[in-house]
Amino acid sequence: MIRRPAAAVPADTSAEAWDAQLAMLRRLGGAERFAIAFRLTDMAREASRAGIRARHPEYRDDEVRCAFFRMLHGDNATRSVWPDRELLEP
Repeated sequence: MIRRPAAAVPADTSAEAWDAQLAMLRRLGGAERFAIAFRLTDMAREASRAGIRARHPEYRDDEVRCAFFRMLHGDNATRSVWPDRELLEP
């Protein structure tokens, strides 16, 4: 087993499971690791949009998109893209 600080292992994962996951990731090629990273990014973005929808069920799809953009990029960027729109809470 690899020795590492306890903080390096996620709190909800045993050290043995973490070692197995790292070993599996090391066996993958670069394209496969990128594919996993892109899928995880898509899942995180969709979870964020779902959170906005849950907090603001009255938002239309375009409003969810604007609120998500504001969450990612901030007020100044949002105003530069949509100068005539009200800032929506994420």
